[in-house]
Amino acid sequence: MIINYLLRSPEPSIQYKVRVNVLGEDPNSTAIQQLQQEVKASMRVKKLLSRQDASGKIISQRNIYDKWQGAHWILASLADIGYPPNDPSLIPVADQLLDFWLSDQFQNEFIAETKSKAYQQMGIPVMQGRHRRCASQQGNLLYMLLKLGINDTRIDELFQRLIKWQWPDGGWNCDKNPNANNSSFMETLLPLRGISLYAQTTGNTEAKVAAERAADIFLKRHLYKSQQTGQIIHPEFTLLHYPLYWHYDILGGLKVMAEAGFINDERCNSALDLLQRKELAKGGWPVERSHYKTSNMLHLGADYVSWGATSKTRLNEWVTADALSVLKAAGRISPGNVFAERNEGVEDYSQI
Repeated sequence: MIINYLLRSPEPSIQYKVRVNVLGEDPNSTAIQQLQQEVKASMRVKKLLSRQDASGKIISQRNIYDKWQGAHWILASLADIGYPPNDPSLIPVADQLLDFWLSDQFQNEFIAETKSKAYQQMGIPVMQGRHRRCASQQGNLLYMLLKLGINDTRIDELFQRLIKWQWPDGGWNCDKNPNANNSSFMETLLPLRGISLYAQTTGNTEAKVAAERAADIFLKRHLYKSQQTGQIIHPEFTLLHYPLYWHYDILGGLKVMAEAGFINDERCNSALDLLQRKELAKGGWPVERSHYKTSNMLHLGADYVSWGATSKTRLNEWVTADALSVLKAAGRISPGNVFAERNEGVEDYSQI
């Protein structure tokens, strides 16, 4: 029932997520390409791109990383909702991001022995042999560009930067505490997402190995548990959000595990079990907490569009579509059941 409900969503992006990621339709088929053109023409996309100027660049308050209305986050949303690839109108936005994230300040490295010294100059401090860099930024850009089919020779440079900054344990961290020696979930998830797609796109062996090392940051912690105690690392990790932006939760972790090919690792099972327990009685999943407010005006912390209800008891289409795709990839929803449901009727879930 829930799949039919989502297929009738007025959001073409929800239809796209279900048809491609759950029902397994060919993303290169004529029907799906037509659906992606509907995504591009949707009111959601028009609002997201409403600050695109005559040159094609996106204007925000301060810079491309303004949360959540800067060009960085606009392109991230487009990459996640089925926007059609190879759209030349996005090239000026990609140039904005590449110019910023590959600028000189991210080339300059310096040794810093203390936290205070790490903030005394522009660039990337190296402390105890580890680059202290918020690699989620370059990692997210790598993913966006590849997902949106934006070809640029600087994509390879993004990958090389990420590899250079990767920590001995396989992840990334921007913590300026010299004694910090464990990678961060938040700084590792998006680089993993970008590097794994880079490996799939290019066949690069170095990228494949780097993705495996990064995935282990999550897998050895069962995606949300302390290695030492087995306790939940942070309560927020167990709540469902959409969009996730640079934050982390079990659904975001499982989504990247599925994309990167690690979803069948048995260490994903605990997070998959928890996700299934969160399913609502009548079907679907809620957004339990959000990281944004909605505004057409320029405000930090605001998104141009609403991503549905935030409630522990009401279905949210975006989280539901992603949860179903993860469970399908993990083999917890059988293809037979999915297609049988598609031929059944549809209920009204709007009041859940």
